[in-house]
Amino acid sequence: MSLRRSVRIGSIPSQIPQTSSNARVHHSAVTKPRRAIKPKKTAKPKTSYWSPEPEATEPKLSTNPQLRPSTPPPLDRPVDPHRTNATLLTPHGSTVNAYPAHAEDASPTKTGLPRPLATTGTLLEQATAHLIATDPRLATVISQHPCPLFSPAGLAEEIDPFNSLTSSIIGQQVSGAAAKSIRNKFLALFDLPETIAPDGHRHDKFPTPDRVAKCDIPTLRSAGLSQRKAEYIQGLAEKFENGELGARMLARATDEELLEKLIAVRGLGKWSVEMFAVFALKRIDVFSTGDLGVQRGCASFMGRDVSKLKGKGGGKFKYMAEKDMLELAAKFSPYRSLFMWYMWRIENVDVAVLG
Repeated sequence: MSLRRSVRIGSIPSQIPQTSSNARVHHSAVTKPRRAIKPKKTAKPKTSYWSPEPEATEPKLSTNPQLRPSTPPPLDRPVDPHRTNATLLTPHGSTVNAYPAHAEDASPTKTGLPRPLATTGTLLEQATAHLIATDPRLATVISQHPCPLFSPAGLAEEIDPFNSLTSSIIGQQVSGAAAKSIRNKFLALFDLPETIAPDGHRHDKFPTPDRVAKCDIPTLRSAGLSQRKAEYIQGLAEKFENGELGARMLARATDEELLEKLIAVRGLGKWSVEMFAVFALKRIDVFSTGDLGVQRGCASFMGRDVSKLKGKGGGKFKYMAEKDMLELAAKFSPYRSLFMWYMWRIENVDVAVLG
């Protein structure tokens, strides 16, 4: 008998304790602990299926004064409903605005553009006043959901248009988690250093268009991109590199020129371009009829029972006809982006109180 086997046999107790049938057995040492009672899940507020911003919350500033932005957002920069109101970044780090920083320099003779109708400090106030004056029922949803997008802080955000459009292509038809993973792998291809923003958050630098244009398709695909997406991103980079697309053009183009130019780019559909125009460029007179969330919001706003409309089919426009949506939105021009933003949130509000 081996030593190992003898040790195992010797370790077995000679007698197994017996319990009588009427003995009380305590199970406390062997029973599983009771599961903690989970709190009931509260129903999440309804949001748009496709809404890029499911929740509207103001960004919180850090309590550490060293991490706060050094200066408050400007309130006097000229802006206009039909131009880009965000500050755009060029690949080399300089900034571009549609209008000069000071109103006295923003005359049509100096800029070649229409005279701006607002400033970064007044745009949102003017827009909300117009919406409420046009239809007072909107006052409730506006008071309950302040819009950070076109606020002075929102308009002060600096946007890299190549970054935004590339990220939009990466995120098409994949989950948010998958898009984030692919984007991180894409950034890792270029071995770029991190940057620290004024709020203390770390951000990965984004590759410039010329570096992406020089990257071959197999390398781009190694980040998890499909063949087509790799081609789309490389083609987009080439358009930025050769000057066909650029910060100055994106800032100064009319809404119609912008949509026409970007929809012609492979990989960018109308909806993607409209969302880019609103959420990146901060253009305030864009309206997307093809967005299901906007359709639902418009239908609810007009007093229709969305739950009954859902199963009726109707192709792309399941909840409201495109013609009806355009007629509804037209009266809110030139602030239709803000009207659309509130249509995404209209179902969070008891529609009965709007009447």
